Amino acid sequence: MTRPNRSPSFRGMAGLTYRDAGVDIEAGEQLVERIKPLAQSTRSEHVLGSLGGFAGLCSLPSDIEDPVLVSGTDGVGTKLKLAFELGRHDTIGIDLVAMCINDIITVGARPLFFLDYFATSKLDVDQGEAVVKGIAAGCRQAECALLGGETAELPGFYASGEYDLAGFAVGVVSRKDIIDGKAARLGDQVVGVASSGLHSNGFSLARRALLGGDSPLSLNDPFAAGGTLGDALLRPTKIYVKAAQVALEHGVHAMCHITGGGLPENLPRVTPDGLGIAIDLSSWAPGPLFALIQERGSVADAEMRRTFNMGVGFTMVVAPERASSLVDALNASGERAFVMGEVTNREGVSFSA
Repeated sequence: MTRPNRSPSFRGMAGLTYRDAGVDIEAGEQLVERIKPLAQSTRSEHVLGSLGGFAGLCSLPSDIEDPVLVSGTDGVGTKLKLAFELGRHDTIGIDLVAMCINDIITVGARPLFFLDYFATSKLDVDQGEAVVKGIAAGCRQAECALLGGETAELPGFYASGEYDLAGFAVGVVSRKDIIDGKAARLGDQVVGVASSGLHSNGFSLARRALLGGDSPLSLNDPFAAGGTLGDALLRPTKIYVKAAQVALEHGVHAMCHITGGGLPENLPRVTPDGLGIAIDLSSWAPGPLFALIQERGSVADAEMRRTFNMGVGFTMVVAPERASSLVDALNASGERAFVMGEVTNREGVSFSA
């Protein structure tokens, strides 16, 4: 499981210890003990061995013919700044898991396990435990095991009280069941699944528009449904594992995680050469947070669409006769889904109202 960097103590300097240099091995060991039950709560039948070793072991599911491993890695970006400012660290780990898992499920993969890297200037055990609680919660949502990780204490490298996160996810899919977008055809429908907010992209622009300038807003300002602006900005990234499973049951031709680059840059990644996607902007409402960012920052429409998910966190491309039933099934599962466009013979992504 996540464990401290165990570099040897300094030599040749009488009396000097690693703690004197800023690295607290005991705090790292305390954190490991606290997070062992968190990792245990995500354990699956495929996990082998116990926690605390040098490597995590995971077997492949026996029900998958000709298995292919699928991997993805990502971070959380400057959304971390909000966690620091608000002193809330128990959900940012969900974002970390989501950003990795939502990528690997686009090819039809079943998530197997997740690894984390947590780096900070001086380890705060309570803070570190809160972060890993979020990671474990994200793994449970994604139905994968928190198999291992690393905690690095790097004195002087990060600002006091701050940290950085990186994640790494592995899944598996049968070779014959890989979803690569090649099955998409002219006239196929694009089904969108709502995001939970900004997810983990565009926060440099969002923070500049909302919290910068001559009249910055406060993270404690009331905003939407009795919460605060900070609540809305820090809301965790949605994990679409169950939604992707529903799509696979409906013969999906392509799936797309709407991450950095928004709809214009992500949809072409799953569209065959010679085809494109036309989006009907009137088919959903992005939500008040996007409108507030655009208004406060005087951000152009095109810039908004290529920076933020604009209320759509995941998309599926299906045959026209299956679109309605897919939307119904997704909505019945608790998602908010809608037909938002179609595949055309014009490459790229076009938008109309």
